[in-house]
Amino acid sequence: MTRGGTIQTKVHFKGTDDDFLVFLDSVEDYKKWLGDKSIPLAQVVSSFKIFVTHKHGAQGTYDAASKAALENEFGTSVDDKVIEQILEKGTLQESQAAERQGSKNDSNGAMGN
Repeated sequence: MTRGGTIQTKVHFKGTDDDFLVFLDSVEDYKKWLGDKSIPLAQVVSSFKIFVTHKHGAQGTYDAASKAALENEFGTSVDDKVIEQILEKGTLQESQAAERQGSKNDSNGAMGN
């Protein structure tokens, strides 16, 4: 059975010292939010986590952004304010997550495949 294969949507912001990412639930909600800021951020982002890629663009290892990194780049470490800036100034990126194959439960032995 194939698993994965989903579309991953994120907004990438290239800062002066690092690259920042925020993951989205849907492109449509993001585009609506850009035109109407009364839409709650909870409808737009998949989580209120901000990631850094250590100057590897939108690729590479994603680590949680430290408060110091957010403070240095955005002048605040308040997640909502930083996410708003990333969404407004960043670029939308969509990528296909790789599909995975394999058994679901190896403890079932040959019958589990």
